This record gives sequence, C-alpha cells and structure tokens, in this order.
Amino acid sequence: MPKGVFKVPPIANEPVLTYAPGTSERTELKKQLEAFRAVELEIPMFIGGEEIRTGKKVSIHPPHELKHCLGHYHQGDESHVHQAIDAALRARPKWAEMSWEHRASIFLKAADLISGPYRQKINAATMLGQSKSVFQAEIDSACELADFLRFNVKYMTQIYGDQPTSSKNIWNRVEYRPLEGFVFALTPFNFTSIAGNLPSAPAMMGNVVVWKPSKTAIYSANIIMQIFREAGVPDGVINLVFASGPVVAREVFSHPEFAGFHFTGSTEVFQSIWKTIGENIHRYKSYPRIVGETGGKDFIIAHKSCDAKAVATAITRGAFEYQGQKCSAASRAYMPASRWEEIKSEVLRQLSEVKMGPPEDFSNFVNAVIDEASFDKLEAVIKEADNHPEAKIIAGGGCDKSVGYYIEPTIILTTNPQYRTMQEELFGPVLTVYVYDDLKFDETLDILDKTSIYGLTGAVFAKDRYIIEKVTKRLVNAAGNFYINDKPTGAVVGQQPFGGARGSGTNDKAGSLFNMIRWVSPRTIKENFIPPTDFKYPYMEKE
Repeated sequence: MPKGVFKVPPIANEPVLTYAPGTSERTELKKQLEAFRAVELEIPMFIGGEEIRTGKKVSIHPPHELKHCLGHYHQGDESHVHQAIDAALRARPKWAEMSWEHRASIFLKAADLISGPYRQKINAATMLGQSKSVFQAEIDSACELADFLRFNVKYMTQIYGDQPTSSKNIWNRVEYRPLEGFVFALTPFNFTSIAGNLPSAPAMMGNVVVWKPSKTAIYSANIIMQIFREAGVPDGVINLVFASGPVVAREVFSHPEFAGFHFTGSTEVFQSIWKTIGENIHRYKSYPRIVGETGGKDFIIAHKSCDAKAVATAITRGAFEYQGQKCSAASRAYMPASRWEEIKSEVLRQLSEVKMGPPEDFSNFVNAVIDEASFDKLEAVIKEADNHPEAKIIAGGGCDKSVGYYIEPTIILTTNPQYRTMQEELFGPVLTVYVYDDLKFDETLDILDKTSIYGLTGAVFAKDRYIIEKVTKRLVNAAGNFYINDKPTGAVVGQQPFGGARGSGTNDKAGSLFNMIRWVSPRTIKENFIPPTDFKYPYMEKE
C-alpha cells in the first residue's frame, strides 16, 4: 500500500472563551445546563464497545445542590474488571498494528469534537457534577483536554522521528512499540482534562487501557467516553469501569499482563499501589511503567520588594479558585512582616467581593467542595485552628452542608511555620500564612524547603532580580513547576509541562514528550548491508 512521511496539522492551544454577557457561548452553555438538569441520566460502563448495565445503580448529585439528582451510574464488580482486561487484550494486536497516523486522526478528531459540538456538554457536565465555575470548567474540560490530545499527537510524532545515526554499510533504526499488556488509568475528580488524558495518552501510543474514574466525576467521564467513541476509538481500546477502588486494584495488580499505571490522586494511594506492584512484581510479564502525579503543599513566598496587589491576587486566585481543590493550589504562604499588613488588607478586600454559591450562577467565584468526606475533614481542620494557640482565622471559616458542601475561603494565620496546616495537604479552600522577619529571609527559605514532603508547585514574588535568582536556585527541588511573580496554578499544555517530585509524584510531566515516551518500549534494529565473511580482524595479521 502507499506510504508517506506525514506531517500533522499545526498544533496550537485552544482559545479560552469568555462567557461574558451577550456572548453566544454563554447562551449555549446555559441551555445545556438546563437540559442536563431536566433529565436523570443512566450511565453504563463501556467494556469492549458494549454498554454494561448491572442494575446496581448509584445516584449522582451536584456537590452544591444535594437534593437534585443528575442521574445514576451502574456499579460493577470484579467480573467486570476481568471483562475489561480481557476486552483490552483482545483489542491489543489490531490496535498496536494500526498505523500511527490513523491513531493520530482519531484523537485529533476527539479534540475537535471537544472544542466544537461537545464543548458545552463537557463544560456543563463538569460544572454540575464537580461544582466548577464556568471559567474553571472552560479552561479544564474544554481547552486543556483538547490541548492534551492535540499536543500529544505532536509529541508522538517527535518520538517516532527520533532516530539514531548510522555508520558506513549500516542502517540503525528504532521502532517504538506499545507496552506488552494493558495499562490501568486511575483518574481524579478535580480535572476533567486529566480524566481524559490519563487513558488517552497511553492509547495514542498503541496501548490498550482499563480506565477507572473517580466516583465523583463519573458524570463528566461519561461525556469523555462518548467523545472517544464518536471519534472512532475502536472497541476494547479504552474500557470504562465503575467498580470500587479495592476491587479494581485486586484484579488489575495481580494480572500477569499488567504493563503500566497512569495515575493522578493522593500520595497515600499512590504509595500503597506502588507497594502492591512491588509485591506482585514476580507475576508480571514485564516491569510495569508507573507514572503518577500526586499531592502538593504548594507555596507562595513574598519578598519585601514584592508588588503587594500582585501577591494578594495570587493568593485569592491561587488558593481559592475551584475551592482549592487543585494539586497545584496555594495552601501555604510566607509573607514579610514589613509588607504583611498591606498584603492582608488587599486580600481581605478582594475576599469581601467574592461570592459563593452554585456554578449555574456565573457571578459566583467559589462553589462547593466535592463530597461530604472532604467537607468533614476541612471543617475539622478549621475548627481545630480556631481553638489553637498557634493559629488564628483571619478570613472565612464558615462551613455549611445543609444545601451543598460549602466552605468559605479561609485564611489561617500561624505563629508556627511547622503548624499542621503548613505541612499537610488539605485539598480545600484553606490557606495558612506565616509572617516572617524580613531579616530572616534566608532562614525562611530553609524552613519552606524542609517543611513539606511535597515538591509540586511554588511561587516567588519579588522585584529584586538578585532575590528572584537566589530563590529560584535555593528552592530547586521544592517545586517541579516554579512561578516568578505569578500564582502557582494554571499550567498550560505545551507551555508549562506539569509535575513535581519528592512526595508529589514521578514528575513525568503531563502534557509533554516526557510523559508520552513512558508508554512505549523501543526496539533497536541494526541492519548490516555488507556483513563480514571472516572472523579475523586486521590486528591479527602477521607483520
């Protein structure tokens, strides 16, 4: 058949729509929100191309409006996990053999479906199911997911194009094989884009996938799966299961064909799974690829030379957008004593204008946290701080779950840089501030670097370039994504590859070539055009 070296279409970031009053996207989204609220969806699993309904239905409710039912999903058990693994392995030979440009076409089409006809469906599903504001949904579920798919196609072509040199009479080449077996993708609730990227990135490289989404993000995961199916992902390549975590783990991590794990979630879960994989390593056909992005205790440190309003805005946005439920969210801040009152005054002024409520009201900046377990944990932490001699609540602190899981943006001021909320990931709208003596800036950098087990994101605010350089070098291991005079959230695919080390994960940088290359197993091929016919080398000749 005809062959060619193909160039993919130009790749660029998906433009973010404004949803300002009077815009067409605002009108379309409001209609879609109303349409979703008017029906109760019945969401099946998708295994081997079939819709699987078990009859064991679990209801889905918006975190911000508990009395409303969005629909039900069909919960599976170990038999469905087995079925998903078998379906994936059956699909593997044909999918692995498919020419790369056809795999690329499928996911480029998926990106166009997301940014086009499915844009408001995936935004509305994320807003309702995960309580995201319109802007947070747009930059996540529409733009970032489309970006992941398009840029990953670009990275795939770069990987395939990376070839070795050859010497005279020799042709060396490398082919990039998919992993031998199946990949397990375990995805979080907080980013719809991550839920779409974790199964699709390995699949794009020719792998087959068993995908388990967070139970609190099944409503949007259903839309993602619809998009993949419409884009042409063949049956069995990506299999969506809704069994409980422990049930899925037992079946997946004991299977000899388990070849890779793509994860975003808590550090504790990731470490537990890594341990399980290690204990079962003798079972597997090959050493599994383990790729994980986990927790964070992300920081903002301001120097006395900072712009106070810029710091305050970074705090308001970095700590409280999407209720602080971002692994990159600012949750600890180090403020210079000489500038603190100025910064605090501006933060409190901004928070006085922040509205909290359902995302269907576009004027709300803060919505609900994801579920009752999260609410209860955060409420307990806030109450503890309110009664602790080393802590003082200077903003927010209100908690109410009578209608939805609402927690006010809360700022804790502590006199102890080792206070609990300076160290532990809370995953909610809670920021802890430590005010340091201006003369102890270097000492504060040491404290910051050693306080947390994590190393995901962080930011420095300063106008003094010597200070910026010092902090950038001194905190080289404290953050895998480091920001200068900007909030520590909002990484864009193709611009800021995302990931951290220490307790924050394997730092394989989602949205980059570094992540995609983990899903292939290179094979080097050497061809000798004129092979030797005598074993003797020239040095063996007589004088």
